[in-house]
Amino acid sequence: MSNKPQSRLLTKQRFLPYFLTQALGAFNDNVYKNVLLILIAFSAPGALPFSSDLAINLAAGLFILPFFLFSASAGVLADKYDKAQIMRVVKFAEIIIMSLAAVAFLFESYLLLLVLLFLMGTQSTFFGPAKYALLPQHLKKEELVSGNALVETGTFVAILLGTLLAGIIANQEQAPLIAAISVVSFAVMGYLTSRWIPEAKPSTPDIAFKWQPWRQTRHTLKLARQDKTVFQCVIGISWFWFLGACYLTQFPNFAKQYLGGNAASVSFLLALFSIGIAIGSLLCDRLSNHRIEPGIVPLGSLGITIFTADLMFATPATIATADSFLAFVTNPELLRVFISLTMLGVSGGIFIVPLYAMMQNRAKPEERAQIIAANNIWNALFMVMSAVTAIVCLSILDMGIPQFFFMLAMMNLVAVCYIYCQVPNFFWRFMVWIVTHTMYRVKPKNLANIPETGGVLIVCNHVTYMDALILAGATPRPIRFLMDEDIYSLPLVKRFCDACNVIPINAEDRRSVAIALNQASERLNRGDVVCIFPEGQLTYTGEMGPFLRGIDVVLKRTNPSVKVVPIALQGLWGSYFSREGGKAILKIPKRFWSKVTVVAGDSMSTSNANSQLLHDQVSQLRDNLG
Repeated sequence: MSNKPQSRLLTKQRFLPYFLTQALGAFNDNVYKNVLLILIAFSAPGALPFSSDLAINLAAGLFILPFFLFSASAGVLADKYDKAQIMRVVKFAEIIIMSLAAVAFLFESYLLLLVLLFLMGTQSTFFGPAKYALLPQHLKKEELVSGNALVETGTFVAILLGTLLAGIIANQEQAPLIAAISVVSFAVMGYLTSRWIPEAKPSTPDIAFKWQPWRQTRHTLKLARQDKTVFQCVIGISWFWFLGACYLTQFPNFAKQYLGGNAASVSFLLALFSIGIAIGSLLCDRLSNHRIEPGIVPLGSLGITIFTADLMFATPATIATADSFLAFVTNPELLRVFISLTMLGVSGGIFIVPLYAMMQNRAKPEERAQIIAANNIWNALFMVMSAVTAIVCLSILDMGIPQFFFMLAMMNLVAVCYIYCQVPNFFWRFMVWIVTHTMYRVKPKNLANIPETGGVLIVCNHVTYMDALILAGATPRPIRFLMDEDIYSLPLVKRFCDACNVIPINAEDRRSVAIALNQASERLNRGDVVCIFPEGQLTYTGEMGPFLRGIDVVLKRTNPSVKVVPIALQGLWGSYFSREGGKAILKIPKRFWSKVTVVAGDSMSTSNANSQLLHDQVSQLRDNLG
């Protein structure tokens, strides 16, 4: 695997035109929307039959309304037709809408511009399901996290640049003319890049499409609830957009009232947040070793809670208005605010990327676009809830913005605890990730030999009490382990083991052994991954002991279609949890962050495997340090 998968993807036609198309779309949306809002607020106070405050709020509602009305229909169409073709049609529609907008800018028809904002929201609504559902078709599974990381990076950088350019355009004397030329030009560029996107064949070409928005919305939302993990991903993503909408809408007043900044200062805060999300998205790809890893989602959520709360504590009690933008960004009293805001963005990127990748990967291919449509509906609902929450807290309860941020941090903590209680695998994968990325430097080798689907029996040498965690953190599929019943029964360990579907076994109880081996065979025949340490105990000498006959029993009871993969752990002997130099754990640690290699051999059928052959292969893998 390349060390720079993002760079590699950006050189591929199956990704680069798509990446540019979606980035240009987000960029143009924000140029158009923000130029319109600035002109309404400052240049055209009497050009509308209602107040500018109402117009600005109306604009936000008009842009988001289509996501409620048309997302379900967009999802069905994206499953029924070629997604690349849908993206081209939508981008061509953007040229038409932006051409009308150009005329409206030139004639300063702000009422028409508001109506066109609704059409821009509609165009984005039909673009979204095709955009996210196309990724799993064009990317390999191991590229999905990298692709989503780049998409999130491109989206937030495009939002930032579009917002900044809108401010520059709106402050020019010929702002309507420049805006008219800009939005049409960027729409044309987006359409041209979309023409290079390779075809993405329809997932469900026979699905019936009827224009029944309400019924389709109900059906789409129901689809998203069928898989519990997918639905929790949807809610997690929507919660991120709830928080993001809360932050972004408060930046202007936060900068002005609490940080002593001006309009340029608001752009600086937006830049810190957006750049943070871009960094977090790319960092997430590296931390997860370029695979879908739910274990780092809690790391992102924990960061969101910490750095959101710190915005309150870092905000100065009193501060004078900055004389210039340079004075604002170099004010030492605001450094902690800037760091917390950037790290909040980084945490958000780490939080959101695995959820998008997991949702795309777990959704059934024939329903993927509809699941993404359901996600868009929930996103829109949560963003509306964010506006209501802000109004209640800041206007009715008269809460300060720093206190509002702290409340969001506490709400995030509660929401995250709820999600992880519903899907405990997220939390336990987090614990595994922490162990395997702090105590050890784990290097996977040849783990692609583990089949992506179907039953797999992993046979491994047993060196330390951490072997199961290291294997669980290194392998891409969840593993069911056989574990000594005495260790399994420990209170905290038992809860962890139950969440991971561990199979307890008591080697001294024949009935327990029979039950455990039967359960292992049943899980393998159902398509699960099961790991057995056939030595039955930790090594006392660092050398491998003989494999017990239980492995042969499992092999005989398992279907021939199940694959057996020998795996060896290298570099663990002598670590704190091994029996080198005495009992494991009950000794003084001699080294930290040990380099450990998890190396897999070639897979084989259960009918061709036996305990002696597997012992020889694991031993050879363990001794081969090349």
